[in-house]
Amino acid sequence: MHSLDLVVLAGGKGSRIKSLLRNRPKPMAIFNKKPFLEYIIQNYSKYYFKNIFILTGYKSDIIYKKFNNKYYNFNHIKCLKELRPMGTAGALSVLKKKNVNDFILINGDTFLDINLNQLIKSCSKNSYGSITLVKNDFYKSNKKLSTLALRENKIIYQDKSNLMNGGIYFFKKKIFKLIKNKNTSLENDILPNLIKNKKISGIKTKNFFLDIGTPENFKKAKKIISKKFIKRAAFLDRDGVINFDKGYVHKIKDFKFRPNVIKGLKFLRNNDYYIFVVTNQAGIGKGIYTEKQFFNLQNYIKQKLQKKDIFFDDINFCPYHPEAKIKKYRKKSQLRKPGNLMIKQIRNKWSVKLNESFMIGDQVTDKICAKSSKLYFEYSKKDFLSQVKQINKKFNNY
Repeated sequence: MHSLDLVVLAGGKGSRIKSLLRNRPKPMAIFNKKPFLEYIIQNYSKYYFKNIFILTGYKSDIIYKKFNNKYYNFNHIKCLKELRPMGTAGALSVLKKKNVNDFILINGDTFLDINLNQLIKSCSKNSYGSITLVKNDFYKSNKKLSTLALRENKIIYQDKSNLMNGGIYFFKKKIFKLIKNKNTSLENDILPNLIKNKKISGIKTKNFFLDIGTPENFKKAKKIISKKFIKRAAFLDRDGVINFDKGYVHKIKDFKFRPNVIKGLKFLRNNDYYIFVVTNQAGIGKGIYTEKQFFNLQNYIKQKLQKKDIFFDDINFCPYHPEAKIKKYRKKSQLRKPGNLMIKQIRNKWSVKLNESFMIGDQVTDKICAKSSKLYFEYSKKDFLSQVKQINKKFNNY
């Protein structure tokens, strides 16, 4: 799998919803105590990206403070600021000097949950990229790239079509040849010509789509988000549950999935569970391996699972140990199981149906952690798929 970047357009003022923003940039509008942009970053950071670039403008300091130089699910985020309004195309010019890879481009004021693997695969050889089309049932005020259709995998204009641009794109880096350092619109100045010349591919989706750009849509979002993002969750230890525990596993050659783990993870995804990994990694504190080596292994696992449309929504790890060799890691911490701070941190970031969630571990410390977190717990069994199916059945029968 070749390296990809994620680019988020987050420079908008949100003039139409100014009275609802409480002096914040549009992507940082608060829904259920969390910025809208964070829902987007959490959703897409389950994929592996070389970098995530957030392109900011209006009140950029608020976005910088929250995201710049942070890691979400092992993806490094870099915020960049436009010095003057540049439009959705001109804003991309700041990336020309950043050695950007082929990239996914998304808007910071819309949420569309799609399979990025399908979007990337849809891009034909002579295309500059691919667009995601959604049904325009609720956004009649959106005139940018509406009445679109697909013909032989290429985007076309069709007067009677009710499909519109969903605001998620895959672009090959050759798109930068068309990007100028001036105020220009991707939707009005770049894409129409590419569509007319049959240089843009695409996919259609009926998946969940949300736009907060108008007062009506903003108010709808307030109601929808509180329901859409609360899910049951599977909290999993790593070594001994996901992979065979050979003792301080940190090398790719030593990592091996346990029986039916991949099928079991797929089952959890298909049944709409969040999947969280909570793992003690005292080997970091003891100097057996570094955080960088741990990150490299996790990104290897991430890419391997991504090819099968399987994702960990979040991973929390504890490098601390009271007898750590490396001083900065030598301390007692509630992050370290049997403490349950790793689970508390995840619950603070994600909306979890606790009474329908569970934890699987292979140590007594995992059981204690689950109990103090009020999670149903089971020790890992030989067949992971069979185990999660039985747990799911138990919850469905309650």
